[in-house]
Amino acid sequence: MLYDALLYDELENNEVQCHLCAHRCRIKDGKRGICQVRENRGGKLFTLVYGNLIAHHVDPIEKKPLFHMMPGSSAYSIATPGCNFHCEWCQNWEISQMPRIMNLPESERIPPEDIVLAAQKTGCEIIAYTYTEPTIFFEYGFDVAKLAKEAGLKNIYVTNGFMTPEALDVIAPYLDAANVDIKAFKDETYRRFMGGRLEPVLETCRKMKALGIWLEVTTLIVPSINDDPEELKSLASFIVNDLGSNTPWHLSRFYPQYKMIDREPTKGSILYWTKAMGESMGIHYFYTGNIGGENDTLCKNCGHVLIQRTGYATRIDGIDKDGRCEQCGTELDGLDIGKR
Repeated sequence: MLYDALLYDELENNEVQCHLCAHRCRIKDGKRGICQVRENRGGKLFTLVYGNLIAHHVDPIEKKPLFHMMPGSSAYSIATPGCNFHCEWCQNWEISQMPRIMNLPESERIPPEDIVLAAQKTGCEIIAYTYTEPTIFFEYGFDVAKLAKEAGLKNIYVTNGFMTPEALDVIAPYLDAANVDIKAFKDETYRRFMGGRLEPVLETCRKMKALGIWLEVTTLIVPSINDDPEELKSLASFIVNDLGSNTPWHLSRFYPQYKMIDREPTKGSILYWTKAMGESMGIHYFYTGNIGGENDTLCKNCGHVLIQRTGYATRIDGIDKDGRCEQCGTELDGLDIGKR
C-alpha cells in the first residue's frame, strides 16, 4: 500500500530527491531509496510502511533509555520495518533490515488515531517511535504525533540522528524528547560499519538542543570499533561543549549480534573507565546498560540519591514534586521530572 511521502523534490526524467534523512537519496523511477521503504513511482515518492506496524508494546520509559523524562512512566512504543543504516551489530536487525532481506510483510494498516487510543487505554502518557529508525516511517509518526499532542500525550524519538534539518523542523513542534545513538566519533566508522556519516548526527543533536527538545545520548561500546580511549574522550568533549554537561550519557555494553557474532562482549571495565573519564570532564549524568546493577540518578550538586533504579524498576524518593533535590534544593535536569 502506497502513501504520499513528504520532504522530496521532483526532478527531470521522473527522478526525485528525498530530503528526509541525510543520505538525500536521488531515486530513479521505479527504484527505492537506501532505506528500502520509500519508492519512486512515476516521479512521485511514496512511503511503503505507513501504518504497517512491525512492533507495538508498552515499555517503561527507562527502556528507551530516557532516564530524565517522567521517570517511572510507561511509553506506548511503535515501529515499522526498515532503517537508513545497516549497522553490523544491530540489536534489532530482524526488523530494521527486513526490507533488505525479504519482502515487506502484508498487514492491516493501523490508523494513527488507533495508536493514540491504544496508548490511552494502556495508561501510557508517552508515545515512543523506536525499535527501528523513526525517520524512515516519518509520515506515519508525524500523523500519530500530532494527534498525540492534541490528546495531551508526549512524543519521543529513539533515533540514530541521521535526519535532515528539514525533517527535524517539521517534527519539532510535536517532539518532546529524544535519545540519539552516537555510535562512534569517527566518520570512517560510520561509513564502514553503518553506511552513514558522523557530522549529520552531531548536527541533529545540536539542533535538538537549540529547539528545546530534551536530549539524552547513548553509545554502544563495541570492542575494537569505538572503544579507543582518545575517541571516547573526544565524544565526551563534544557532549560537554556542544550539548551541555546536563546531557545524560548512556553507555551500553555490546553483545554479539547480527554480523558480529564472533566478537567478545564489551568488558565492563571500559564502561566504568568511560564513566569516570566523562565525570572528570564535567558530565553530570552517566548510566550503564546491558551490564546489570544499579543506575541511580544523583544530585549534581550534593550527590544525594534522587532516583533509584535496578533494571527497569524505578523508585523516586529523593526529589520533590517540582523535581528538586530534597536535600539541597537543586533542580534535577530533565522533562516533567517530578511527575509520577
